[in-house]
Amino acid sequence: MEAAYKTETLRKKIPTLELSGETQLPESTNCMACSEDGRYLSLGHSQGLSVWCASSLICIAEWLQDRLEVTSIQITSMAEKVYLLGTVDDMGVARVFAYHCERIHLLSVINIMENINTRIICLTFELSEGGGYGAASFSCNGSVWLEVCHFPSEAWLKELEIAESKKQEPNSSEDVDVNWSPVAVVIKIKPPRIPGTTLDDPLEVLQMPAFFTNCLALDVITSSSHQWDEQSSDTDVGKTNESPRRCTQHFLLPCGFIKPNSQPGFPIAVGVWWSGSHNLFQYLLQKNPKNKADVEPVPDVLWPNAKEILCSAVSRCTRYVALGLEDGLVCVWDRQSASPLPVVSVSAADSAFCRMQIVDYCPKSADDSQTFTAAKVSLLVLCKSGVIHTVTTGRGGQPCTAQLNERPNDSGELQTVTASVRFLQSLLLVVQRNGKIFLQDVIKKTIVCFLILPATHLIASPCTPVYVLDTKQQTLFIKGDPELSCNASSKGGSQSQLFIFHFGEPDIFKKNIVSLPDSPGQQNTPSCATLEESCSLYLQQRALSVDERHKAITQTWKQLQETAVAVEQRHSRAAAS
Repeated sequence: MEAAYKTETLRKKIPTLELSGETQLPESTNCMACSEDGRYLSLGHSQGLSVWCASSLICIAEWLQDRLEVTSIQITSMAEKVYLLGTVDDMGVARVFAYHCERIHLLSVINIMENINTRIICLTFELSEGGGYGAASFSCNGSVWLEVCHFPSEAWLKELEIAESKKQEPNSSEDVDVNWSPVAVVIKIKPPRIPGTTLDDPLEVLQMPAFFTNCLALDVITSSSHQWDEQSSDTDVGKTNESPRRCTQHFLLPCGFIKPNSQPGFPIAVGVWWSGSHNLFQYLLQKNPKNKADVEPVPDVLWPNAKEILCSAVSRCTRYVALGLEDGLVCVWDRQSASPLPVVSVSAADSAFCRMQIVDYCPKSADDSQTFTAAKVSLLVLCKSGVIHTVTTGRGGQPCTAQLNERPNDSGELQTVTASVRFLQSLLLVVQRNGKIFLQDVIKKTIVCFLILPATHLIASPCTPVYVLDTKQQTLFIKGDPELSCNASSKGGSQSQLFIFHFGEPDIFKKNIVSLPDSPGQQNTPSCATLEESCSLYLQQRALSVDERHKAITQTWKQLQETAVAVEQRHSRAAAS
């Protein structure tokens, strides 16, 4: 494969990025993550997890348990020199750990297995940046739900100090018994289960309860029809092909005119959508004490969409929530103004969206009145066919789209990774099924360079590669497995290796390197003590931006008409074929 790469690069005169280093990985390393400050790597593998120094690549601490296989891991900084880790193992158990003073402590098991007959399986587990919250989706006996937990960070920090002091005592054992403070479930969210209704009076749509119920009813009807189609397509009598609904969630920072009562930098809400749904929901994480976790929560905000949601992405400042919809539509909701940016129609009739990513951008304007109209959002959208589209939308301007590549003729050229490299402007990291790794310029639509592993190794599981981008060190870490045809006695032997590529050194990247903020960008929104002050400020900013908004509305209506015509023509062609 290396010879094939070199032949191709010579023919096209595309440079290759030299390997910066490598080291041996623990057995069956399944996942890895990097802390925000770039200091540590966390690895999930057979018998537990370990924390490594990202610069020296030395294992500093590990937590091991027999017959355990960690399949998902995340790390975030909770305080200075204290890091929170979240894991999921192959049995669907979610755990929370802390790394402190070169030791890993098990703080909490999120879903303890009390009854094997009613085993609760964790499907996904995500920590919020800073470690204030954790969101876990669960499945049990066909039911699915999402739980958002609040972590007692301050109590844990004190308990970690106590544990460390006990370690320093003479004759202290390796395992220190500490009663860690428990996590608290803030909110438990289930899929919408509202019966379908019809609106007899058109004026009812202006009433929030009726509008809200109608939106949920549409979701229930759509979901039921999908399940009926799946069951009808099964030819075996008595069989069903029903699969539980999955949810996608995003932690949301303070934005708009919601007064934050939480610590700065911590989320105040979670955005949720369910598979088969048209609606995006927002739930505030800070509830009144009278609200209990077992009470069915009601969304604080509902964003309805004309088509079913297929994928989503959130900007790093969480102001923008982008949704990839059916029929090639892209909708970006602006949480600052509580309204969508102009909807974009992408020429993707032959393939549905599967992934999307917002290219990091957060507007910085001294005049907050302009933040309603001047912001532009750029996205990368990947279709199931392997075609990548770039999308740019914003108020007061014409949205634009561009196709980054041709539809692959060979399944080996399908992308398994398409990640925007935050510290390299306009460059995209691409990994293909055939094991190729390269950086692509999204503006020039050209390959900038190839990343090549030694001839003795191949990318481990190229369909789901184990890798992480360290934005602080400007480094790619990726797992490689030994090439079976090579001699096992070669360097690295039969063990998997961690390969390192540094982007900050070669001259080919210097013009693309950009500096990044240490934390997600925050909007310069004035603080309002009362609802009246918030409304007054909102109306003032609306008045200042009336001319630009009028232009944006006119342009949006024009685009809606063009989109309607395009969708109708697309359906007509599909029906004719």
